[in-house]
Amino acid sequence: MSMPMDEHMLPGRRRLLQAIAATAIASAFGSGCAGAASPACTPWAEWKSFLARHIQEDGRVVDFATPDQRSTSEGQSYALFFALVANDPVLFDKLLGWARHQLAGGRPDRSLPAWLWGRAEDGSWRVLDENSASDADLWIAYCLIEAGRLWNRPGYLRSGLQMLALVRAQEMVELPGFGPMLLPGRQGFAGKNRWTLNPSYLPLPLLRRFATVDPQGNWTQLADRTAAMIHDSAPLGFAPDWIAWDGKRFLPDPARGNVGSYDAIRVYLWAGMTHARDPLRKRLLDDLSGPLQLLNAQGSFAEKVDTQRGVGTGAAPTGFAGALLPYLDALGENALAKAQAQLIPAARSAAAEKLPYYERTLVLFGKGWHEGRYRFTADGQLVPAWRSLCSARN
Repeated sequence: MSMPMDEHMLPGRRRLLQAIAATAIASAFGSGCAGAASPACTPWAEWKSFLARHIQEDGRVVDFATPDQRSTSEGQSYALFFALVANDPVLFDKLLGWARHQLAGGRPDRSLPAWLWGRAEDGSWRVLDENSASDADLWIAYCLIEAGRLWNRPGYLRSGLQMLALVRAQEMVELPGFGPMLLPGRQGFAGKNRWTLNPSYLPLPLLRRFATVDPQGNWTQLADRTAAMIHDSAPLGFAPDWIAWDGKRFLPDPARGNVGSYDAIRVYLWAGMTHARDPLRKRLLDDLSGPLQLLNAQGSFAEKVDTQRGVGTGAAPTGFAGALLPYLDALGENALAKAQAQLIPAARSAAAEKLPYYERTLVLFGKGWHEGRYRFTADGQLVPAWRSLCSARN
């Protein structure tokens, strides 16, 4: 028969459990991110700069470098993630509200968001392309699910699951001879004996989380197929931006060729963020050895890589340096990671202010990870520093 615990012992037990939890969190984030002294617990200058430059008061994320002053579902999805990492529920609501109203016609329970909104040729502001972008859809669903958990908002969780159901119904297919796969959007990517795919649309941590919360979906199998797709399409260790499946094998995309560039850089980014205990992580990093080989060979990365020849051309933009940080961290390449970090200009410097929208997002993802502002667990849960390391300040 168990004996009741004396009340005076409860505070001590609580402190012991808190200490154990803190030790586990510090281990997950690494020894360089210990407690409130961590860089992760300092103001996030890059995010504040992005917010001031690209996010309007109504929650619209704007890419000012484009003639149509566009907003995309990708932009909204990434900003939702950064708002969650920054513990800003007010901004999160604004970002979500704008996307629901402007991109999903006010019915996010029935419609996936349109991928493109901006200024039309007649001067009106509206949806410019109603097709969806499945990577943004996954990120929005993930942010809703994790916001529901971290901020105790059950309505967000329900919305995230509704979105996953739409993704399964409209964007997932069974590739003959291969298995389940995510198309880049609702329309235009499946033809007669040819399916067009984008390897950067499938971050493994997100698929792991979906497998836990949405058992009706085949997310675990999709994760396996994602790793197989990357293995088969990166013969020299470099991921392509786009590829095609003909029912038997992966081929270069007819319209875009063998190039790996602004899309493919995210494949290395997501692989580096994958938890060390994920059974597919080592395979991913082994199959994506190209960037490490190129950095060791010439000391720098390239803007574009011919994935079938392993030849890089053009100077890599600044954002690529940020995206490579988690990848190099995962490989234990501390010196190379330090060299890439030094290529990123200081926040609010003139050079940093000139960075375009997409490069800024790559820096936010990669440098934010490198500084320990967030991590993913083995089953894909988001662990933001404000929920763990930085709580020592409270």
